[in-house]
Amino acid sequence: MTTMLVTLRRWIDGDLFYSFRQSPAVVVAAVVALTIILAAVFAPLVSPFNPFDPGAVRLMDAFTPPAWTDAGQVQFLLGTDDQGRDLFSTILYGSRVSLLVGFSAIAFAAIFGTLLGVLCGYVGGWLDIAVMRLADVQLTIPSILIALMIDGAARTALPRELHHEIAIFVLIFAIGIADWPQFARVARSAALVERNRDYVASARVIGLPSWAIVLRHVLPNTLGPVLVLATVGLALAVLSEATLSFLGVGVPPTQPSLGTLIRVGQSFLFSGEWWITFFPALTLVLLVLAVNVLGDWLRDALNPKLR
Repeated sequence: MTTMLVTLRRWIDGDLFYSFRQSPAVVVAAVVALTIILAAVFAPLVSPFNPFDPGAVRLMDAFTPPAWTDAGQVQFLLGTDDQGRDLFSTILYGSRVSLLVGFSAIAFAAIFGTLLGVLCGYVGGWLDIAVMRLADVQLTIPSILIALMIDGAARTALPRELHHEIAIFVLIFAIGIADWPQFARVARSAALVERNRDYVASARVIGLPSWAIVLRHVLPNTLGPVLVLATVGLALAVLSEATLSFLGVGVPPTQPSLGTLIRVGQSFLFSGEWWITFFPALTLVLLVLAVNVLGDWLRDALNPKLR
């Protein structure tokens, strides 16, 4: 317990937290991002209704406007959608799906790409050439197109019922495999620098095996730029999920995300029910903007040359 307190105290007194305190925009972005994430994680406790419980949904409440309008109802703060579901509750549950896909996809891309990039940078040779040329080719193709191709292949190869059951996992894999080249290139560049350091040469002299040198010495020193890229990549992964869901190839309707809610609300945008698409879109914009601001700050804070 004492060790944890000392570590926390050092972090509070460190340059990173000082830089965080000195930037009001970053503090606001952190509050916004943390609020959305916590609200999504604890959606069953925060939301007044369970929008996915058929017994709690009344079609007679469909298209109810927000509570502050003339025709609004107090129990429906942001109004209801076309099925009579409370929009505030639906956004909270939809944010859980979007964040789950975003975090899982970027974690998969970061782990796979970083390990492969560090290995290529340290070993070099034909492995480095083959992997980097593959990454170069993939980077010429838009990531959203790659995700669409993978999702389409899964829909063709798998039975409809099975695809609905594992749709989230297919989506995570599609977004993650589309983003790994960026992590591989960043990790490779860092590994090329680290493998020529004196401490790596010393590790070779004392007889440490290559795998131990990579895992204990090279890999930890490449995590700084990877962490920055992962923070920005989280926003892009959430946007990719929303785009795919908006196009109708993301998560199934039984597990709607923010992208699915925007797609459903878009059908009623010009008929007067603007709130059905406006509030999910606003939540998505705030989340992505906040994460991007945090990513930019983290890049500057971890790079002494940019301070």
